[in-house]
Amino acid sequence: MKFAIQINCSPYQSSSAVTALHFVKTALNLQHEVLRVFFYADGIYHAFAYATPPDDELALTQSWSQLAEQYHLDLVVCISAAQRRGLLCLEEAKRVGKQDNDLAPGFRISGLGQLVEASLLAERFIVFA
Repeated sequence: MKFAIQINCSPYQSSSAVTALHFVKTALNLQHEVLRVFFYADGIYHAFAYATPPDDELALTQSWSQLAEQYHLDLVVCISAAQRRGLLCLEEAKRVGKQDNDLAPGFRISGLGQLVEASLLAERFIVFA
């Protein structure tokens, strides 16, 4: 089965964020294909490189980065949602005259076209809100 995933919730807002991570891990372990995980709205907070949760909490950003490396998973962050919330990759920071590079390893910034493409190619489109 081919999945496209959209994550709208921030990492620590609700249990949806952890559920999304576990769903993707399980799907990949069962040999399903995850075409793309698209982080939208407050979901972009998953991609902040400097997020540092307490030691007794799951480090979701690092977990996504590890999953992306292990499975060559495409983690896409919505550029508009990221800009509104102050998340800048190096290229975008340079373009707007800033010095930031807030994007965690394994994530990339792109537009809604990536979400549309993944949803068209997938057999199932799942949103975690």
